[in-house]
Amino acid sequence: MIELRTPREIEEMRPAGRFVADVLLAVREAAGVGVNLLELDEIAHKMIRDQGAESCYIDYHPSFGAMPFGKTICTSVNDAVLHGLPFDYRLQDGDLLSIDFAASVNGWVSDSALSIVVGTPAPGRAEADSKLIRTTEVALEAGIAAAQPGKKIGDISAAIAEVAHAAGYSINTDFGGHGVGRTMHGDPHVPNNGRAGRGFPLKPGLVIAVEPWFLETTDEIFTDPDGWTLRSKDGSRGAHSEHTIAITEDGPLILTARD
Repeated sequence: MIELRTPREIEEMRPAGRFVADVLLAVREAAGVGVNLLELDEIAHKMIRDQGAESCYIDYHPSFGAMPFGKTICTSVNDAVLHGLPFDYRLQDGDLLSIDFAASVNGWVSDSALSIVVGTPAPGRAEADSKLIRTTEVALEAGIAAAQPGKKIGDISAAIAEVAHAAGYSINTDFGGHGVGRTMHGDPHVPNNGRAGRGFPLKPGLVIAVEPWFLETTDEIFTDPDGWTLRSKDGSRGAHSEHTIAITEDGPLILTARD
C-alpha cells in the first residue's frame, strides 16, 4: 500500500533524516586504511544507542536474506555493491567502500548510502573508481531533480538511466529505490531504469528512497555465501548512492541531506 504523508508528518521525519546523515558522515570519516568493518558497524551501533534510535537492519529478514541481518550498517567492498554484511575485514588502501544505513527515529525511518575510495586509489584505478562513484552521485541528483509533483515514478527511473547509459554502464533492476515511512521498505518500487511518463504519480506527501547503484562492467549479480552481500558476477567494482526524499508542492525535499 502506498501512503501519502501530511506536511506535519514530513516535518516529523526530518530528525530521522538528519540522524541517518550524521551516522553516514561519522562512518565515512572513520573509514581509513586498517579500520575493520566491524569497527565501522560499532560506530553506527553506538550512535543508535546514544540517540535512542532503532536499527532497521539488525532484525531485518526479507525473503532474499538467508537470516536476520544482525548488523547495523551495510558495508560493501569492491565487487560487493549492496547489502554488504560487515565482517572481520580491515580496509585496504584503494578499496571502494559503499556504506548504506537506515534507522528509525521517533517511529519514522530514513535510508541513505554513499561510496568512497579508502586511502589512496589503487594503481590504475583512480579514474575508473572516481567515474563510477561520481556517476551514481550524478544519477541520484538527476533522479531527485525529476521527482517533481505531477510527474511519474518512470521519470525518476528514466533520468537515472540516462546518466548511467551516457557513462557506459548497464543497469540491474532487481533492486532499486522504494517507499519509506514507518518501515524501511515499502511501495512504490523505484527502479533505476524505466520509461518517462509511466508508473505511479508523484503526489505531494509521497516519501521514497532514490538509490542508483551501478557495476563497472556488468549488470549481473550473485549472493555471497554469507547469505546477504550482493557481488558482481564478473568481479568488477560497484558503487551506490541514495537519499530519502519527500515530494512536496514545491518539489523534492531531501530528508537525508549531508551538507
